[in-house]
Amino acid sequence: MTSLLGLAYWANGELDAAYRGLAEGQQHLKLAGNLLFAASSAIGLGDIRLLQGRLRDAKRVYQQALALEPAQDNPVVRPVTADLHVGLALVHHQQGDAEAAARHLQTSKKLGEQIALADWRYRWCRARAQISLDEGALDAALNMLDAAERAYYRGPLPEARPIAAIRARVWLAQGRPADAQSWAREQGLSADDELSFLREFEHLTLARILLAQFQRDGTDRFLQEAARLLERLLQAAEQGGRTGSAIEILLLQALAHRAQGHIPQALASLERAVVLAAPEGFVRLFTTEGPSLAELLKKLKAEGGKRPDYIDTLLAAFEPQVAAQLVPPVPQPLVEPLSRRELEVLHLIAQGLSNREISERLFLALDTVKGHNRRIFGKLNVQRRTEAVARARELGLV
Repeated sequence: MTSLLGLAYWANGELDAAYRGLAEGQQHLKLAGNLLFAASSAIGLGDIRLLQGRLRDAKRVYQQALALEPAQDNPVVRPVTADLHVGLALVHHQQGDAEAAARHLQTSKKLGEQIALADWRYRWCRARAQISLDEGALDAALNMLDAAERAYYRGPLPEARPIAAIRARVWLAQGRPADAQSWAREQGLSADDELSFLREFEHLTLARILLAQFQRDGTDRFLQEAARLLERLLQAAEQGGRTGSAIEILLLQALAHRAQGHIPQALASLERAVVLAAPEGFVRLFTTEGPSLAELLKKLKAEGGKRPDYIDTLLAAFEPQVAAQLVPPVPQPLVEPLSRRELEVLHLIAQGLSNREISERLFLALDTVKGHNRRIFGKLNVQRRTEAVARARELGLV
């Protein structure tokens, strides 16, 4: 009963009460000897902390569940472990540790393909899609969202980040604002809607769409609607103790002020975001916003903003991304240049990775990697891997 009450609190956005309810229910399940459902409760507890932006607590919940329930040895709780690794992947991703995130996703995939809960594949694909979006692998993100839809299983946990809203964000990143706007119209979203926890992510996505519309044609109405919506969302997120949402909202407010030339207001919003983010180690929410935010962070540090140590950490995380956007790509002396993904595969071939290792590293199907190989060989006019690497080195591609 307490677990059901916790889920009801969750759906209403009362996340502290939801956590208490699920935690109490978990203890009852343990005492009753229902280890599978007790272990499953840890997934919900960790997810609540993630939604609250309490990354360190979320990591602790997932790790303790893996440590206390001998996942590899206890067949009763083994199905839960794949989902726990998905949660850890998302925590590490938000904290900017891409290697750890990839490792946990890969572990989850190996475990989940053996035995997992009914909704594991859906959760895994959705997590992989979100990470791909944040890393700029937009086609991969869309593919994973399609896979998540095919694997959808309605579980007991409330859905706070719908697939369709994530897809709209991918469309924005791809420069397809019309598609994103169509989604918002289909959902009946408006800047003046009554706000609710379960639609918070959708309304945040709407704010991004409005800002994109302003940046495209300079119509003040879109910016005003976005600013009004963001202010209301911020108030709701702060009242609900959802730090992660508050940080994202503050970053969007900072970028909106910057677009208007209101730099002092932009820096004030950004500084609030930095102060909230530092204790939990948030990184990805910042780097996802791109070089414009990096410029604001540099200005904030120059003007003596709070947490200069953490600003340095964030700027260091921006460096590869900013460099990639500011430095023009190396010209390719080929009739048909290699795509970004083909170059990525070529670099891994040059490192000596097998097709299977490349598929695991890039989360691609083995046949997809083989297809990239064929196109690479064709464009380089070679027949074998060794020839491809030698030719690529001659051309300065690796």
